[in-house]
Amino acid sequence: MVIGVLQLSLAIPDAMSLKDKRRAVKSLKDRLAARHNISIAEVDDLDEHRQSGVAVVMVSNERRFTESCLSKIVDEVRKHRRVSLLDYDVELI
Repeated sequence: MVIGVLQLSLAIPDAMSLKDKRRAVKSLKDRLAARHNISIAEVDDLDEHRQSGVAVVMVSNERRFTESCLSKIVDEVRKHRRVSLLDYDVELI
C-alpha cells in the first residue's frame, strides 16, 4: 500500500474577500475530486484571503501510479485560471 500526500501552496490574486477565496478553492477542489480518486481539503491559511494551503491524499497499491497521478494533479492546478501555484511538496509513505 502506498499513501501519497501532496501539499499545495496557492495564491488567489483576484480574491478581495474570504468569500472570493473560498469560491476559488472550492472550484479547484470540486474539479480535482471529480477527475481523480482523491481526498482533498483546505488545511492552511484559512483566514488569509489571497493564499491557501491545500492537501491532497491518495492511496493505491503502486508507487509509480501514485506519483503519476499526483504529478497530473499538479499540472491541472497550474492550469487552473483562478489560482496560482506557489509551491508544492509530494510525500509517499
